Amino acid sequence: MATMTLLKAINNALDQQLNNDKSVVLYGEDAGFEGGVFRVTAGLQKTHGKDRVFDTPISEAGIIGTAIGMASNGMRPVTEIQFSGFMFPGFNQMAVHMARMRNRSRGKYNLPIVVRMPYGGGVRALEHHSESLETLFAHIPGLKLVIPSTPYDAKGLMTAAIKDNDPVIYFEPKKIYRAFKQEVPEEEYEVEIGKARTVQEGSDITVVSWGAMLHETMKAIKELGDDISVELIDLRTIAPMDSDAVVESVKKTGRLLVVHEAVKTLGIGSELISRVNEGAFFHLEAQPTRLTSPDITVPLPKGERHHIVDAPRIKQEIEKVAYFE
Repeated sequence: MATMTLLKAINNALDQQLNNDKSVVLYGEDAGFEGGVFRVTAGLQKTHGKDRVFDTPISEAGIIGTAIGMASNGMRPVTEIQFSGFMFPGFNQMAVHMARMRNRSRGKYNLPIVVRMPYGGGVRALEHHSESLETLFAHIPGLKLVIPSTPYDAKGLMTAAIKDNDPVIYFEPKKIYRAFKQEVPEEEYEVEIGKARTVQEGSDITVVSWGAMLHETMKAIKELGDDISVELIDLRTIAPMDSDAVVESVKKTGRLLVVHEAVKTLGIGSELISRVNEGAFFHLEAQPTRLTSPDITVPLPKGERHHIVDAPRIKQEIEKVAYFE
């Protein structure tokens, strides 16, 4: 076992897969020599060479387009979009070609592509550097989307994503890149894509979150003490979504709160609540609730703390739902 930050765990997974599989290549804007803007890929070019870890022009469409070509010819490209808010020039390639190639070719072509993107706020950056855009990818059939919340999951999900024969969007919550450390196995392992994790069991209310918001939720639960028994679920995979785990939990607790950083309208919370209404309606003792960022563009750094959900607001919302009669 080794003690790693989330950032180091991703780096370790990339290093292992580059070493174990010669079809894996890693590239993006500044992903090579500099190791990325957050240094997630630092040292990998030196270890594996410029032919396998390299920089690209500032062209998100080009990054994804070349990945489609590589993957169609037997390679496993891992691409980096410097911030998720910069992905829009490449979104056409992802939605129109990358997501559809297996269906379009009737299974003749697989596209084992990983698209890495730092996402979310909390680092006092500007709007395109701080958005949470998971809904856009979850809505596209043919794409998988994972968001790790811990170093252990970060390594295991990255390994699984690279080995997957379908395209995987890998969102990296940059607020917690270096926020804490965890013991992580040094050997290769996978965390199954499509399976949520029950962080703690409880009987009064089910709370679902992921990414950086999971840790704000854990702070809120700690502040609650023993007054409310919270079952906390880390969704981990947005698409495919393990809503069965959430439905079964709500059947036990009768109450649901979904906490996410993305804006409210058409967010993942809406989808989860809909599935819980369909699967556990007669078990509900309070209206399913979502706590999200407001439907506005991410503000400038001075106003960011008013925009992003934090532990005090989560604690207040848990109490509201748990005590509803």
